[in-house]
Amino acid sequence: MSWRPQYRSSKFRNVYGKVASREHCFDGIPITKNVHDNHFCAVNARFLAIVTESAGGGSFLVIPLEQTGRIEPNYPKVCGHQGNVLDIKWNPFIENIIASCSEDTSVRIWEIPEGGLKRNMTEAVLELYGHSRRVGLVEWHPTTNNILFSAGYDYKVLIWNLDIGEPVKMIDCHTDVILCMSFNTDGSLLATTCKDKKLRVVEPRSGRVLQEASCKNHRVNRVVFLGSTKRLLTTGVSRWNTRQIALWDQEDLAMPLIEEEIDGLSGLLFPFYDADTHMLYLAGKGDGNIRYYEIGSEKPYLSYLMEFRSPAPQKGLGVMPKHGLDVSACEVFRFYKLVTLKGLIEPISMIVPRRSETYQEDIYPMTPGTEPALTPDEWLSGVNRDPILMSLKEGYKKTSKIVFKAPVREKKSVVVNGIDLLENVPPRTENELLRMFFRQQDEIRRLKDELSQKDIRIRQLQLELKNLRNSPKNN
Repeated sequence: MSWRPQYRSSKFRNVYGKVASREHCFDGIPITKNVHDNHFCAVNARFLAIVTESAGGGSFLVIPLEQTGRIEPNYPKVCGHQGNVLDIKWNPFIENIIASCSEDTSVRIWEIPEGGLKRNMTEAVLELYGHSRRVGLVEWHPTTNNILFSAGYDYKVLIWNLDIGEPVKMIDCHTDVILCMSFNTDGSLLATTCKDKKLRVVEPRSGRVLQEASCKNHRVNRVVFLGSTKRLLTTGVSRWNTRQIALWDQEDLAMPLIEEEIDGLSGLLFPFYDADTHMLYLAGKGDGNIRYYEIGSEKPYLSYLMEFRSPAPQKGLGVMPKHGLDVSACEVFRFYKLVTLKGLIEPISMIVPRRSETYQEDIYPMTPGTEPALTPDEWLSGVNRDPILMSLKEGYKKTSKIVFKAPVREKKSVVVNGIDLLENVPPRTENELLRMFFRQQDEIRRLKDELSQKDIRIRQLQLELKNLRNSPKNN
């Protein structure tokens, strides 16, 4: 009997990436030069938001998706923050509501008008103050309307109920800066990675740590729940400083199920998981390529499919929600790639090659839609519910009728779990102390320069006065 190679059958084996033509890209955008490890980009079925480089505070652009091509330098911005904007996320249920967080320690909620911005927006519909240091991450709850999570450099995760505009819970189990947050399908569990090299699975309402892994051989950076499979995937660095991914059982984090080395590059690996197709995408910061895999329920769990390659390095990637995809073109995923060197946002469509132009039900199962499954009070009382599903065949153009109503409240002390968050400031990190030292040195140099300029001016005036006294007219 002759030997035959074993081919694995998969409908996604030939998925390929297709870059949009230049006229369908967004050009002339001053993408932020901030080195914070975030995407600096958020997209939904109506708008694209990008954090931009700006002086005197933080700002981001909001562009309607149909307004492609070159963006004018004076295009209106959302510019109410006093510090650099570090993260932005669209509300999954209300398409014109976006949350942003900043180095100015605030989280803000913005309502974008129909058709986009006509002038600069400086007033947020809601300003949330509860962190004592800069806020690096924001995440919306996947099934509950108006529940927002924020993670700050004060090592705390705050849970905000936007119906009242207040933090209602605090997760205080981390000992260093939180790097990433990810929810499971119904939002009953939160996975976090931290600078203390630990991976945690937390029950968010109680703040109780259910599972914890000390990742010494695999230093974790990013984590993502793999849908309803009860597994987690992390990206990080091995002990030999090679980029690595690891698969974990969410109920036992003692050891990873598998570890796989990717390459020897240094850029952070961003993971993206599509629960509908069971496909995992890996994109490296500073790389031009996107690798993709298929996740299985049995060993070897992870099957390499293909790689999209591009010479232009990416700073970050926005991901289009499922209901915003072009199902007629068999598009199963879409990235918005930030190319900083060119000031360009480049859409990349992941397409399953099919000859038929009819709706392909096998690659578009029922998917989470734009209707929330729970109210904030229901979720806070302990109710869990799976997302409300929708069909992309008939419902993918459906818009949500939910309207955001900001509560009226005064700024005051923020007390959660009996602790005033604005008063309870943790000790400063070494990097923060260094930044303060260099800032003070710059201020001292500036004051010295001002004094020397004033001394020179005083001498000039004294010389002019002496010349006037010695002039013949005065004699």
